Amino acid sequence: MEQNRKTYLEKKIMTIHVVIDRAGRSELYGKAGHITMIPFTGTVEGDIFNGIVLPGGCDTQVENLAMVRHMSARYMLEGTDCYGQKGKIYIENNGWFTDGNRPRPFTTVPTFYTDCDGLADFLHTNQFITRGFPGETGPDICIYQLIPQE
Repeated sequence: MEQNRKTYLEKKIMTIHVVIDRAGRSELYGKAGHITMIPFTGTVEGDIFNGIVLPGGCDTQVENLAMVRHMSARYMLEGTDCYGQKGKIYIENNGWFTDGNRPRPFTTVPTFYTDCDGLADFLHTNQFITRGFPGETGPDICIYQLIPQE
Protein backbone atom coordinates (compact mmCIF):
# COMPACT_ATOMS: atom_id res chain seq x y z
CA MET A 1 0.00 0.00 0.00
CA GLU A 2 1.38 3.39 -1.00
CA GLN A 3 1.55 6.06 1.68
CA ASN A 4 0.64 9.64 0.88
CA ARG A 5 3.57 11.72 2.03
CA LYS A 6 3.65 15.47 1.83
CA THR A 7 6.65 17.05 0.19
CA TYR A 8 8.00 20.40 1.31
CA LEU A 9 9.94 23.22 -0.22
CA GLU A 10 12.61 24.51 2.17
CA LYS A 11 12.99 28.30 2.24
CA LYS A 12 15.96 29.58 4.27
CA ILE A 13 14.87 32.39 6.60
CA MET A 14 18.05 32.95 8.65
CA THR A 15 21.52 31.67 9.46
CA ILE A 16 23.07 31.70 12.92
CA HIS A 17 26.88 31.80 12.89
CA VAL A 18 27.79 30.11 16.18
CA VAL A 19 30.90 31.10 18.14
CA ILE A 20 31.67 28.27 20.58
CA ASP A 21 33.10 29.12 24.00
CA ARG A 22 35.57 26.21 24.13
CA ALA A 23 36.85 27.17 27.58
CA GLY A 24 33.32 27.05 28.99
CA ARG A 25 32.59 23.52 27.77
CA SER A 26 31.72 21.02 30.50
CA GLU A 27 31.28 17.25 30.45
CA LEU A 28 30.04 14.49 32.70
CA TYR A 29 30.71 10.79 32.23
CA GLY A 30 28.44 8.64 34.36
CA LYS A 31 27.05 5.12 34.53
CA ALA A 32 23.96 6.13 32.54
CA GLY A 33 25.75 8.05 29.79
CA HIS A 34 27.68 11.12 28.73
CA ILE A 35 26.58 14.77 28.89
CA THR A 36 28.30 17.67 27.14
CA MET A 37 27.31 21.32 27.61
CA ILE A 38 28.70 23.77 25.07
CA PRO A 39 28.12 27.50 25.66
CA PHE A 40 28.09 29.81 22.66
CA THR A 41 27.31 33.25 21.26
CA GLY A 42 27.35 34.41 17.64
CA THR A 43 25.59 36.44 15.00
CA VAL A 44 22.41 35.99 12.97
CA GLU A 45 21.59 37.16 9.46
CA GLY A 46 18.66 36.52 7.22
CA ASP A 47 15.53 37.64 5.46
CA ILE A 48 13.51 38.01 8.66
CA PHE A 49 16.03 38.93 11.40
CA ASN A 50 19.57 40.27 11.86
CA GLY A 51 21.51 40.63 15.09
CA ILE A 52 23.48 38.69 17.70
CA VAL A 53 23.21 35.58 19.85
CA LEU A 54 23.07 36.81 23.45
CA PRO A 55 25.40 35.32 26.10
CA GLY A 56 23.85 32.29 27.78
CA GLY A 57 23.25 30.13 24.70
CA CYS A 58 24.02 26.47 25.36
CA ASP A 59 24.01 23.26 23.32
CA THR A 60 23.37 20.35 25.70
CA GLN A 61 24.03 16.86 24.33
CA VAL A 62 23.01 13.78 26.31
CA GLU A 63 24.16 10.40 25.03
CA ASN A 64 22.73 7.31 26.74
CA LEU A 65 24.21 3.81 26.98
CA ALA A 66 22.52 2.80 23.72
CA MET A 67 24.50 5.62 22.02
CA VAL A 68 21.34 7.61 21.29
CA ARG A 69 22.16 11.31 21.53
CA HIS A 70 19.62 14.03 22.30
CA MET A 71 20.79 17.50 21.36
CA SER A 72 18.97 20.54 22.73
CA ALA A 73 20.36 23.98 21.90
CA ARG A 74 18.69 26.95 23.62
CA TYR A 75 19.58 30.52 22.87
CA MET A 76 18.22 34.04 22.46
CA LEU A 77 18.74 36.39 19.54
CA GLU A 78 18.63 40.17 19.82
CA GLY A 79 18.40 42.44 16.82
CA THR A 80 16.12 43.93 14.21
CA ASP A 81 13.36 42.13 12.30
CA CYS A 82 12.42 42.59 8.65
CA TYR A 83 9.90 45.29 9.67
CA GLY A 84 12.57 47.42 11.37
CA GLN A 85 11.38 46.48 14.88
CA LYS A 86 14.01 45.82 17.53
CA GLY A 87 13.35 42.69 19.57
CA LYS A 88 14.35 39.22 20.62
CA ILE A 89 13.74 35.67 19.43
CA TYR A 90 14.20 32.67 21.74
CA ILE A 91 15.00 29.43 19.90
CA GLU A 92 15.11 25.86 21.17
CA ASN A 93 16.44 23.29 18.67
CA ASN A 94 15.96 19.59 19.44
CA GLY A 95 17.31 16.58 17.58
CA TRP A 96 17.95 12.88 18.13
CA PHE A 97 20.89 11.00 16.67
CA THR A 98 21.62 7.27 16.83
CA ASP A 99 24.84 5.24 17.11
CA GLY A 100 26.53 8.14 18.88
CA ASN A 101 26.89 9.99 15.59
CA ARG A 102 25.67 13.40 14.52
CA PRO A 103 25.30 13.48 10.74
CA ARG A 104 26.80 16.34 8.74
CA PRO A 105 24.75 18.35 8.13
CA PHE A 106 22.60 17.57 11.14
CA THR A 107 18.88 18.33 11.28
CA THR A 108 16.87 19.54 14.27
CA VAL A 109 13.41 20.98 14.90
CA PRO A 110 13.16 24.53 16.28
CA THR A 111 10.59 26.13 18.57
CA PHE A 112 10.33 29.93 18.68
CA TYR A 113 9.16 32.63 21.08
CA THR A 114 9.44 36.32 20.18
CA ASP A 115 8.47 39.82 21.26
CA CYS A 116 8.61 41.02 17.63
CA ASP A 117 4.93 41.57 16.86
CA GLY A 118 5.45 41.37 13.08
CA LEU A 119 7.17 37.97 13.28
CA ALA A 120 5.11 36.32 16.03
CA ASP A 121 2.34 34.83 13.87
CA PHE A 122 4.84 33.68 11.21
CA LEU A 123 7.15 31.96 13.72
CA HIS A 124 4.36 30.48 15.85
CA THR A 125 2.14 29.03 13.09
CA ASN A 126 4.50 27.64 10.44
CA GLN A 127 6.73 24.56 10.32
CA PHE A 128 10.52 24.86 10.34
CA ILE A 129 13.67 22.73 10.42
CA THR A 130 17.27 23.62 11.09
CA ARG A 131 20.34 22.22 9.43
CA GLY A 132 23.77 22.57 11.01
CA PHE A 133 26.80 22.89 8.76
CA PRO A 134 30.48 23.15 9.76
CA GLY A 135 31.55 26.78 10.22
CA GLU A 136 34.75 28.61 11.15
CA THR A 137 33.96 29.20 14.85
CA GLY A 138 31.24 26.59 15.34
CA PRO A 139 28.33 25.32 13.29
CA ASP A 140 26.35 27.56 10.96
CA ILE A 141 22.72 26.90 11.87
CA CYS A 142 20.43 27.48 8.87
CA ILE A 143 16.73 27.75 9.65
CA TYR A 144 14.26 26.84 6.91
CA GLN A 145 10.53 27.34 6.64
CA LEU A 146 8.82 24.17 5.38
CA ILE A 147 6.31 25.06 2.67
CA PRO A 148 3.91 22.20 1.76
CA GLN A 149 3.86 21.27 -1.94
CA GLU A 150 0.85 19.78 -3.68
